Amino acid sequence: MVHHWVQHAQGQRLDRVDWHDRSHAPRAPHRTEAGIEELVLAVRAELELRSDLGFHGAEAIHEALKGRTIEPLPSVRTIHRILERRGALDGQKRTRRPAPPPGWHLPEAASKRRELDSFDVVEGLVIRDGPQVEVLNGISLHGGLAASWPVEASVTAKLVVESLIEHWRAFGLPGYAQFDNDTIFQGTHAHPDVIGRVSRLCLGLGVVPVFVVPREFGFQSMIENYNGTWQAKVWARFPHGSLLDLRGHSQRYVTALRRHRADRIESAPRRRAFPTDWHLNLQSRPRGRIMYLRRTSAAGAVEVMGRSFEVDPHWLHRLVRVEVDLDGDKIRIYRLRRREPKDQPLLKELHHHIKKRKFSE
Repeated sequence: MVHHWVQHAQGQRLDRVDWHDRSHAPRAPHRTEAGIEELVLAVRAELELRSDLGFHGAEAIHEALKGRTIEPLPSVRTIHRILERRGALDGQKRTRRPAPPPGWHLPEAASKRRELDSFDVVEGLVIRDGPQVEVLNGISLHGGLAASWPVEASVTAKLVVESLIEHWRAFGLPGYAQFDNDTIFQGTHAHPDVIGRVSRLCLGLGVVPVFVVPREFGFQSMIENYNGTWQAKVWARFPHGSLLDLRGHSQRYVTALRRHRADRIESAPRRRAFPTDWHLNLQSRPRGRIMYLRRTSAAGAVEVMGRSFEVDPHWLHRLVRVEVDLDGDKIRIYRLRRREPKDQPLLKELHHHIKKRKFSE
């Protein structure tokens, strides 16, 4: 736009330039006569019914009109525009529906009644002439409250538990904590009905652990976006001589980001205070709910906690939310559709008892 007006001034003083501009479009736009448009539609219908080849597109209509010596003969492009304007094209444009609201798979999070914290691990980072590094990252859904813990070697379940306790002591407890299906978060996959260390921490604090669909787009976009931002603003931006340097750069970035988002963090759903007399007991029987987002198989079944459960033979390759009620020994399976995010009817309720086992620490 600036270039346009500079060219328009042609080097004159500003008080001598005629700033009025006129559109280059014709004052009386040309449009095909109504009779020609009706003839195009009639020829299309005729070709569709009687043509040996069955072609009835713009090119076929143009050839038919040319054989009838129609004057003026509309071009193929004009015929296509006529068909599009009159709604006579076989192909239909894709209907783009609005994306569901953030956290739509959890009604209480979508309605901003409860906060959701997402956690993930960034792997494959190596400090030059130094150790291999992994980073545990966290971000909240509504407040955008960020946290990062760079560590040497690998992130373990014990480290995740320690980091979450530190984070939640400082900022309070969310309603949900969301993870992927890595064994660090979920626990071993070798045996059925396993409740891992991180899940036991969440359940002990009244936080509902949520495990998202493997290889599914959208549910982890918030934490994945923060992973990319952290790598761009911290890892790739500064030279790091040691893990201590990296931790310093990361902490300064996280502190500045929290300060930048102070208003958003303040307006987020209220967090519960961390209990003062609480301690983690991994041997106690887990209580509360665990949620799994899954996609049904070709037979309408879903795999949860190392077991397969039949859902609905008509709901194939579709999203569901599986709620494991540890107190009531129930598994409830709800239908999910991005097109109708608020419509989440109960598909099936099953009885399932998880036996108490000694947790191997």
